[in-house]
Amino acid sequence: MLTLSVETDEGSARNLRIERFPARIGRRPDSAVHLPGWRVARVHAEIVRIEQGFKLVDRGSLGGTWVNGERIAEYAPLAEDDEIEIAGYRVRVHRAGEDAARGRHGDAQRADADPADAHGIRAHGREAQRTSTLVPSDGLVPWRRLLHRRLLATIDLRRQDIRQLSAEQLHAEIEALLREIAHGERALPEHVDRDRLAREVLDEAIGLGPLEPLLRDETISEIMVNAPDEIFVERNGRLEATGASFTGEDAVRAAIDRIVAPLGRRIDESSPMVDARLPDGSRVNAVIPPLAVRGPAITIRRFNRRLFSPADLVANGSLSQPMLDFLAVCVRSRRNVVVSGGTGSGKTTLLNLLSNLIEPGQRVVTIEDAAELRLAHAHRVTLEARPANAEGRGLVSIRDLVRNALRMRPDRIVVGECRGGEALDMLQAMNTGHDGSLTTVHANSPRDVISRLETMVLMAEVDMPVAAIREQIVGAIDVVVHQARMADGRRRVVEIVELTGLEGARVLMQPLFRWAAGRFGGCGNVPQFYERLREEGEPLDLSIFRAEGS
Repeated sequence: MLTLSVETDEGSARNLRIERFPARIGRRPDSAVHLPGWRVARVHAEIVRIEQGFKLVDRGSLGGTWVNGERIAEYAPLAEDDEIEIAGYRVRVHRAGEDAARGRHGDAQRADADPADAHGIRAHGREAQRTSTLVPSDGLVPWRRLLHRRLLATIDLRRQDIRQLSAEQLHAEIEALLREIAHGERALPEHVDRDRLAREVLDEAIGLGPLEPLLRDETISEIMVNAPDEIFVERNGRLEATGASFTGEDAVRAAIDRIVAPLGRRIDESSPMVDARLPDGSRVNAVIPPLAVRGPAITIRRFNRRLFSPADLVANGSLSQPMLDFLAVCVRSRRNVVVSGGTGSGKTTLLNLLSNLIEPGQRVVTIEDAAELRLAHAHRVTLEARPANAEGRGLVSIRDLVRNALRMRPDRIVVGECRGGEALDMLQAMNTGHDGSLTTVHANSPRDVISRLETMVLMAEVDMPVAAIREQIVGAIDVVVHQARMADGRRRVVEIVELTGLEGARVLMQPLFRWAAGRFGGCGNVPQFYERLREEGEPLDLSIFRAEGS
């Protein structure tokens, strides 16, 4: 239990006893500590229970959370007589549990003086401890802190109700304020680029800090934060270090909170991993201590704003025109297709392309962990899985969504990735009239797809012999398209195979296309379902399967 007293600037006070954790502090009426006011965020901060007692976590609020006069991102453990300041409210801790430590706290120690200290700016927590190693060569970090402090003071002085602003209005308002403050700040040295400083503080105040310019770079496909001062990107298939850095672990945590908070998700020591997505659809994975030993880590897989056309993939060398023509026939004739490959091999890009080959007017239901697919169909439904909340309730898995999709009268079901028990439901859907379904699987080869699917079906906890599982797989899947990421960073379709049946316990496959000796080519085999299509009057070009030299 935690006992708090809440005081306002006018002197009114009230006492609270908190017994359920995590406890929210904010403007929301259902918050454990309800603080009305335009300067208070809906979820401003949280108190979570930890082994040593209780921890206070700022949830990426613009005005910030202060403990004993110092701004914090995290503060632990809370002890008696600690004073929390939030937008004019003073929250005092009277009893923080038996294990709460007293005295100074490691997460809120003052840093050694920096050039901005004389102008009224304090260093914050662990960020301050790492400043000497994280300050870029231009020395802007202390001045960024100064400008940020001036920004908060200006907003407070003008009593601007920023919670009424849209995201675009907030961006424009803060940008204008920062430019005004930067160009009027006499403490800044002459050599400091004030426009650049204002831009960086804007990114830190309402964006993702040093990640913002990387997210604006269209040539970057992946962003990886290994540590506050270690940010890598993937550009044109190759990894490279950047000169960008956060000012400390607190700044990384604030960026993570800004990503996950709008999605209603959380990350703390009790749940130190989270999957999320940015507004543009980019996938985000974040891990924090104690799991991430070197500090919070972020991985962002960029969502390509440009929708690749079939001609683009052929021009890029991802596949050949005959392979594309064959895949178009597969989609048009409602074959069930699985795209396989390793991480970053381009499975989602190809799945998106195949999905857009589905004839207009058909009802398409897409199911994903994080919504990435962009379909041009007017008649589509997009479903996204939901993780469990802090109490372990509210989980909606991919498997739940696949089952529900069967009741939605889909013409096609597209599952972003099969990775668990949903594989069984997907196979059963393919075997019970939902032809033309598409999905992806992590696998090292087309043959490995069978083993992976067998394992995933067993994860559904069904008492089913392996022989029966293989019959389900062969009866459901028509074609496997295998992708790989080459040594030069290019992503290619390296093999397309057809599943033709069972011989004893072995699944039979025949290769149709393959990347070999630096070129795409047919393997001399014609798909079995082509004969049925020809009988139905479908015009087909069998020459595309001809092997080189035959």
